Amino acid sequence: MKKYLLSTPFLAILACLLWATPFAAIKIGLKYTTPLNFAGIRFFISGLLILPFIPEFRTKLQSLSSKSWKLIVQVALLQTTFLYGLFYTGINYLPGALGAMLIGAQPLFAAVLAHLMMKNDKMTLSKISSILLGMLGVCIISLGRADFVLTTTIPLGVGILVLNNIVGSMGNVIVARDTRDIPPRILASFSMILGGFMLILISVPMEHPKWELHPSEYYYALGWLAIVSSMAITIWFGLLGREGVKVSNLNTWKFIIPIFGACISWLILPNENPDLISILGMTVIAFSLLMLNYFNKKKTKI
Repeated sequence: MKKYLLSTPFLAILACLLWATPFAAIKIGLKYTTPLNFAGIRFFISGLLILPFIPEFRTKLQSLSSKSWKLIVQVALLQTTFLYGLFYTGINYLPGALGAMLIGAQPLFAAVLAHLMMKNDKMTLSKISSILLGMLGVCIISLGRADFVLTTTIPLGVGILVLNNIVGSMGNVIVARDTRDIPPRILASFSMILGGFMLILISVPMEHPKWELHPSEYYYALGWLAIVSSMAITIWFGLLGREGVKVSNLNTWKFIIPIFGACISWLILPNENPDLISILGMTVIAFSLLMLNYFNKKKTKI
């Protein structure tokens, strides 16, 4: 049982489940503050929450070289500051359905960049087929929503979210390829502290946030988001650093985020109910993941 709980598929699914929960909390937080400011505070607190859970903290911190610190700053910029800055900016220019489809395409970008930047993570026909099938499932779920309306800002929003996918994929490759000597909790903690702090600084001239006390629901939402981020990102960085784990395969698990998100909405929101299109999209995604894992196991046996 312990072996299963520590397995890559289980931990990847757990991280994706955590990432699927924040949508309602984000909506609550954005009622009271600006997007970049809220994201910055969220990730700054997330990084701080990890610090008490780092064993032998001082020893590990002192052992970090200047090269390691440069990598931490690089990951902070790519995986927190730029990634979420672009995400929150781009999503404002697009209908929700189109935004969801573009974010759902992230595993494809990860596979392409891993193919270009890593020697041991090349694209294969079976891998690309699985990823494209998963993207089809995301598109089916997204198109089932009723907010797909054409606007003049769509090209700008598409460009920003495509750049967001490239930045996020590059961050994943760098974590997997270059940071194996950095403990995952140290990497996750300080990259979020630094990245979150930079988002807060950027938000001041760009958004002019109001620094005031908010209702209790804001702090509940912020607390939940901080906990989710600290757990999910620590798990994900740990998986990226595992021997034999490929960036392209791991990112394919992100296709289940919209499945979890839809199921959570059906359980929590009174006006959300299961529909045929969403279930069809989920079935396609499930089949794509089963297909990818089948090919991976078959390749391992060979």
